Amino acid sequence: MPDTADLLDSPDSPGFLVIGECVADIVRLPGAADQVHPGGSPANVAYGLARLGRSSTLLTQLGPDDEGRLIADHLTSAGVVLRTDGSTAPTPTAAVALDDGGHAAYTFDITWTLSPVVPKRSPDHVHTGSIATVMEPGAATVLAAVESLRTSATVSYDPNVRAALMGDHDGAVRRVEHCVALSDVVKASDEDLDWLYPGQSPESVAARWLGTGGPALVLVTRGADGALAFTPGGRATVDAPATEVVDTVGAGDAFMSGTLHALAAHELLGATGRERLRAIAPATVTDVLRHAAASAALTVARAGANPPDEPELRAALAHA
Repeated sequence: MPDTADLLDSPDSPGFLVIGECVADIVRLPGAADQVHPGGSPANVAYGLARLGRSSTLLTQLGPDDEGRLIADHLTSAGVVLRTDGSTAPTPTAAVALDDGGHAAYTFDITWTLSPVVPKRSPDHVHTGSIATVMEPGAATVLAAVESLRTSATVSYDPNVRAALMGDHDGAVRRVEHCVALSDVVKASDEDLDWLYPGQSPESVAARWLGTGGPALVLVTRGADGALAFTPGGRATVDAPATEVVDTVGAGDAFMSGTLHALAAHELLGATGRERLRAIAPATVTDVLRHAAASAALTVARAGANPPDEPELRAALAHA
């Protein structure tokens, strides 16, 4: 696999750089054989962006094993530019147990040791989150990269809380809030917030995060109850589109890629878009939420983290 030496070194360097883990999701359904799907929250976002026609590079680790080859083939089939650090550690796995409602519970086997890299060209936007920002020693590399790149790129972050990997609760909250303060766009699920801030409302958490001086937009997903968006100027809501849920694997990641796709279409990302993002209009927030919710709804209607392409998303929005 290619190394990171030439990351973003070409004139046609991709606009989106996603930094984070790939995970082979081993999906276990009652009474059925195990199914292995490519996964990992950051990898899903990179894949979702590429499916929507956005130039997307993923900086990650993949092992020299069947799972690594499966994931690499999956990502590159959509046009993701894959950059790895040459690690020979096994590809991370997550056993995904689904209940009768399609909701997922995870058991992880993961090592994250991402090596430092200095990009020669800056992307327009950087996305990170999940395990990559909490598991050492690789998390330190991720945060250093974000801190370096955010001067010339906008940043998005999804904590994607996995309680078994978060460590001490107070320390985890501090790490999450450090990432929030580095970001322009933050997305979290209501379950993430319940774990990070038990008993606090999404409104109070959003106010706390907006008050760090980092994000201009905080998004909270609520499954079948839709999603919320918070900006310094107010809030917006969107209902979840009606759909038949097959499973919820990758739904939040599809919401994230749909969000970034819409923000890019409104020219609100990149160094030149940051100030416009901070002045985002209510109607634009609602449009972004519609794109994100439709992307998630299409994903939960089929097995695995399988987000829509751009024509599918456009068609879903036209019939909403």
